[in-house]
Amino acid sequence: MDEIFDKLQAVVDRYDELNELISDPEIIADTQKFMKLSKEEGELRDTVAAYNKYKQISKQLDDDEEMLREKIDDSDLETMVKDEITDFKDQKAKLEEQLKVMLLPKDPNDEKNIIMEIHGAAGGDEGSLFAADLFGMYSKYAERQGWKVEIVDKNETEVGGFKEIVLMITGDKVYSKLKYENGAHRVQRVPVTESAGRVHTSTATVGVMPEEEDVDIDIDPKDIRVDVYRSSGAGGQHINKTSSAVRMTHLPTGIVVAMQDERSQQQNRAKAMKILKARVYDYYAQQEQDQYNAERKSAIGTGDRSERIRTYNYPQNRVTDHRIGLTLNKLDKIMNGELDDIIDALILSDQAKKLENLTHE
Repeated sequence: MDEIFDKLQAVVDRYDELNELISDPEIIADTQKFMKLSKEEGELRDTVAAYNKYKQISKQLDDDEEMLREKIDDSDLETMVKDEITDFKDQKAKLEEQLKVMLLPKDPNDEKNIIMEIHGAAGGDEGSLFAADLFGMYSKYAERQGWKVEIVDKNETEVGGFKEIVLMITGDKVYSKLKYENGAHRVQRVPVTESAGRVHTSTATVGVMPEEEDVDIDIDPKDIRVDVYRSSGAGGQHINKTSSAVRMTHLPTGIVVAMQDERSQQQNRAKAMKILKARVYDYYAQQEQDQYNAERKSAIGTGDRSERIRTYNYPQNRVTDHRIGLTLNKLDKIMNGELDDIIDALILSDQAKKLENLTHE
């Protein structure tokens, strides 16, 4: 624990320094700097409070143990002190674990909204129908979390599924909970088109990207080619008279985003740029992740789209997450958006892995 206490003391020192800085009139006058330092101070506040409580409980525990060593004549008082010691030991152990988790490196994207892409993959029509089922599952989960889901783009199939659907999910700490959904999701069930009643296996892939603001990624305007054309499909005559649809190509990566949902070209441009930024950021992050994975494979990959992460078995009402070996026999509830058991288990497993690394550093 010694190295952890050193890290905690460093956090306390930085917290004290930040409090001095944000009281400095020069810093207060610089709004951007003041906001940045205040945010950092806010992020450290809970850790410092927990550490102070830990030190306070440790002192009370030492005092009680010292009292016992000195022999207490009053048996009632002795019993009370012994009970107190048991209680303080429990509190101290819990705070130790809590502090270890608080010291784990934070993912800078955890607070962000996301752009989610769901693609029907192997299995043709059945893969596209499963993509639609996953869309329903995430929409219901988002509703339970109080998040907002907006469909940015979709490519429907004749059977009512999706070759691709792109969503924007906004709310509190969306990325922190949905980042583990990246990968290939496999379904085993009897397709509606199957007359013989045989179980088929199909897949859909899910991509989760943090929504990128201007400060996070700079795309040189010279690297973007913009083509404008007339929208097709629903929207009435107005939409076809003007060239409101927009196609953006990021030349260095070849990433293309087409947007025609909105009525005005300006709205389509803004939406296309949001998606393009997220995809370009994800492209470079993916390259870094591949390099990282080659050097040191993490227990829970949040990067590789081709990695098969979960199987949904309908005949047995079973869901298995292959990364952590978790099997739950309540597929019906999970497809209804009750994802907490899976997501909480993934977060805990990720924390355990990081704690292992923290204590071995």
